[in-house]
Amino acid sequence: MSTFRIFGSELSPYSVKVRSYFRYKNLPHEWIPRSPAVQGEFQKYAKLPLVPLVVTPDGEGVQDSTPIIERFEALHPEPSIVPEDAALSFVSALLEEYGDEWGNKWMFHYRWHYAPDAWATAERIALQMAGAQGTLAVAQARTAVAERMTGRLGFVGSNERTKPVIEASFQRALALLEAHLQARPYVLGARPAMADFGLWGQFYEAATDPTPGALMRASAPKVMAWVGRMVSPKAEGPFESWQALAPTLLPLLQQEVAALFLPWSTANAQAIERGDKSFEASLAGTTWMQEPQKYHARSLAEIRRKYVVAKDAPGLDQILKDSGCLAYLS
Repeated sequence: MSTFRIFGSELSPYSVKVRSYFRYKNLPHEWIPRSPAVQGEFQKYAKLPLVPLVVTPDGEGVQDSTPIIERFEALHPEPSIVPEDAALSFVSALLEEYGDEWGNKWMFHYRWHYAPDAWATAERIALQMAGAQGTLAVAQARTAVAERMTGRLGFVGSNERTKPVIEASFQRALALLEAHLQARPYVLGARPAMADFGLWGQFYEAATDPTPGALMRASAPKVMAWVGRMVSPKAEGPFESWQALAPTLLPLLQQEVAALFLPWSTANAQAIERGDKSFEASLAGTTWMQEPQKYHARSLAEIRRKYVVAKDAPGLDQILKDSGCLAYLS
């Protein structure tokens, strides 16, 4: 098998997510940090100016982390990241979507809202982009990056009104996942699933930043161990049943996916349909306000499509009813 090339960034949750998957599958690959030195080659294969980009041995460029993983899972099904239980497989896909779309709010907010985090991250980006040009170029790039990215906080809905919701969500999800991982190495049992890859990318990035990293190290040793394990995950055994997972996984679905992520997703999609420039939603007893995220409306449509395919799976609707998710998917 020839070697794949993954153009990515250590600071991109979606890039490290794809790299972790390729490591799990033992697919031969080269990790290429995106920088000016490789920009010409990147543009040759990329349809969008976004990482990750996977270039196949026959020269095809593939982008968007979830479709990348789904494509290669179909081609390389073992060791599987998809439970045979179709209901559990859909739960895994829903948690991956929650991690990708809602978890990104935690990561982006902490990274660019707090000055120590913003400057630390801007320094890392500047070194990657301008390190070869010397100290002055790095300093100038760091300032430019920090200013640009702090100005983009609104794109993920981070503002003074939503700050308490985002930070409470991060700390609640961290505590719920810490309880869930007391008895297992991965979210659905003894091997990684789509849920792991989506959630892990955001927590991996958070763990490298000063403010959320300190919270994680102080309160969530099992999550920190999982973060380390998922850098190069291994199949250590089978997936568990929903009955075994439910006592600690159902609360995550109830308190985060059904209470925050899906109501936000629905309000966002409705705002886009209306052509609104901003929208409000009642989340956790607080009024959430932001500009619509157009990309996410497509991902909500995709998770609803996956539900239509899976809805007859034994036990799925009961799980979604018990969690409060069903009303947003059907």
